[in-house]
Amino acid sequence: MVSYLQIDNLTKRFGDLVLYENISFGIAQGQKTGLIARNGAGKTTLLNIISGKENADEGDVVFRNDLRVGYLEQSPSYPEGLTALQACFYSQNETVRLIADYETALLANDANALETLIPRMEHAKAWDYERRAKQILSQLKIMDFDQKVETLSGGQLKRVALANVLILDPELILLDEPTNHLDLEMIEWLEGYLKRSTISLLMVTHDRYFLDEVCNEIIEIDNKQIYSYKGNYSYYLNKRSERMDVMQASIDHANNLLRKELEWMRRQPQARATKAKYRIDAFYELEKKARQRQDGGNVNLNVKASYIGSKIFEATGVTKSFGEIKILDNFNYTFSRYEKLGITGDNGTGKSTFIKMLTGELQPDSGNFNIGETVRFGYYSQEGLQFDEKMKVIDVVQNIAEYITLGNDKTLSVSQFLNYFLFSPEKQHNFVYKLSGGEKRRLYLCTVLMSNPNFLILDEPTNDLDIVTLNVLEEYLTNFKGCAIVVSHDRYFMDKVVDHILVFHGNADIQDFPGNYTQYRLWKTQREKEENANTLPAGKTAGSNPAGKASGAAASAKPANRQPSGKKKLSYKEQKELEALEIDIPALEKEKKIIEENLNSGTLSIDELNKLSARIGELIDIIDEKTMRWLELNE
Repeated sequence: MVSYLQIDNLTKRFGDLVLYENISFGIAQGQKTGLIARNGAGKTTLLNIISGKENADEGDVVFRNDLRVGYLEQSPSYPEGLTALQACFYSQNETVRLIADYETALLANDANALETLIPRMEHAKAWDYERRAKQILSQLKIMDFDQKVETLSGGQLKRVALANVLILDPELILLDEPTNHLDLEMIEWLEGYLKRSTISLLMVTHDRYFLDEVCNEIIEIDNKQIYSYKGNYSYYLNKRSERMDVMQASIDHANNLLRKELEWMRRQPQARATKAKYRIDAFYELEKKARQRQDGGNVNLNVKASYIGSKIFEATGVTKSFGEIKILDNFNYTFSRYEKLGITGDNGTGKSTFIKMLTGELQPDSGNFNIGETVRFGYYSQEGLQFDEKMKVIDVVQNIAEYITLGNDKTLSVSQFLNYFLFSPEKQHNFVYKLSGGEKRRLYLCTVLMSNPNFLILDEPTNDLDIVTLNVLEEYLTNFKGCAIVVSHDRYFMDKVVDHILVFHGNADIQDFPGNYTQYRLWKTQREKEENANTLPAGKTAGSNPAGKASGAAASAKPANRQPSGKKKLSYKEQKELEALEIDIPALEKEKKIIEENLNSGTLSIDELNKLSARIGELIDIIDEKTMRWLELNE
C-alpha cells in the first residue's frame, strides 16, 4: 500500500505535562483510522500538529508529495461577513477560489465579471468541479447560500465546514469530532459517504457506531504511548480487553516480586549503601511498574437520588411557535416515575425548545407543564459551561456539595466522586484553565450530578466527551434511581440508556416510539419500503421492480382468491402450491399487522420489543419470498 502519512518519534509537552513520547504510526492509501484517547490526552493537539497548526517538540510528520489533505476542525470558524456559499469555497485552492468568484458574480448578476470568469472556468476545467461541489452542498442540505456565517447554528456551521473539506476532493482527511452538532440524518449520510469513498482518513470521534461502521483500524493513546488495532471498534474492544488482561498479569507479577524485594531492602540496611546499588535501582523500577493501575472507567456508582413522588410532570395542551415555525401544537404527555426518555430528530425541530419549556426557561404560547412538587431537576445544557477559570477543579465541585449519598447509605467525598469521573488527584488540584475542552465538559457534568437531582435532563451530553467518560456516564444512568430525559444524536448512547424515544419530525409532528433508536430505525426503514410498494406508478406491479423481489405490502394488495392465468398451464402440484400461497400470504400479513400494532402500543417490555422486532424481520423475508413465488406461478 502507498504511504500517505508517516509520524516518527513524535513528542509533545506542555510544561511538565507530557502528552506523548516518541510515538510512531502511519496512514496508508485506503486506510480509515479512528483515534481514541481520554479527554486531555492530546487527540486534538495531535491533529493540529499533523495539519501544521501546532509544532511538535520532537519527531517528524511526513506526507506523500502532492497529497491533497483536508482538515475538519472540531469547532470550525470563518471570518464574519462571509455567506454560507463563500465559506463553502473558502480555500487556498485556485480552482475552488475561481468557482467562488464565479458563484458570487452569478448571485450578484454581474455581467462584466461573468464575461471574464467564464473563459477562466473553461480553461481550468472547473465546471465538473462546480457541479460536484453543488451536489455535496445539496446532500448536506445547505440551501440558503446568502446566509451570513455568524448567524448559522452549530449544526449548520459544521455542515458548511464539512462541505468546505469535501469540495477539495482530498485524498486524506483529518476529522476532529465530525458528528458533533450534526443531526442523525446528516450523521448517517456522512457515515455512508465515508464508507463508500476511497478517501483515507484519521478521525477523532466519540460516536461508537460511526467508528464501527467506517474505520478499519483503531489507534489508541494510552499512558503517553500508541497502541494499534487492525480492525473496527468492536475488534478494538476485544483486543484491548486482552491487552488489559496481560498488563494486569504483569502488574500482579511485579507486585509479588516487589514484596520479596521489600523484605530484602528492610533486612539489608548496610548493603544498600555499598555493593547492591544495582539491586536497589531495580527495586525502584519494579516499584514503578507495580504502581501502574488500569482505569478503564468501568465504575459502579449507585447514587441515591433524592426522593421523587409518583407525579413527575404533565404536559397539557402545550403549543409553541416561532413565527410560522411550529414547535408544539396542543401537545399532551404524562411522564412516568423512573422513566428514561430519549429525544431525537433533525436540528431545528424544537428539541432544545421543548426542554427549555419543561425547565421554565421558556414559556409556552398556550397550555402548561405541571411539575410534581418533589421533582429536582439536574440540567446539563449545551450552553451551560461557565466556570471561574482561576478556580481549582475540586473547589468548583465542592462549592455545590461536600459529599454525595450512595444507595447503601454510604457517602462519597468530592475527591472520590471526581475520581470516579476520571479526574486523578493531580487533575483535581489543577486550575480549570489548564483543562482541555472535553475535560471542562466532564467537569460541568460532575457539577450537575453532584447537586443530587432526581430528574436529569441531558441536552447533547455526548458532544466533546470521550468514549471512556461516556462509558462512565452510561453506567451512572443505568443505576440512576430517578427520571431522565436525554437529547442526543449519539445512537449507541441512546440504545444503551433510554426506554423509549420521542422523535421530533418538525412542524409540531412528534412521534412516541416504544423502543430504542436502532429499533426505531428498523421500523422506519420497513415502513418506507411498504409505502414505496404501495405507491408504485400506474401500470407497474411489485414484481417489476429492479431487484426482482416484491415486498410484503405489495403482496397484501393482491386479490386473495385470484386464479392463475397465462399461456403456460400449471401442473397439479403447482396449482396446489398457488392455493396454499393464497392462504399463507394473507395470514402472514395479518400477523405482521398485529405485531406492528403491538410495537406502537407503548406497553411492551424491552425483551418483548426485541422478540417482536426479530419476528417482524423474519415475517418480511418470508412474505417477500412467498410473494415472489406467487408472482412466478401467476405468470
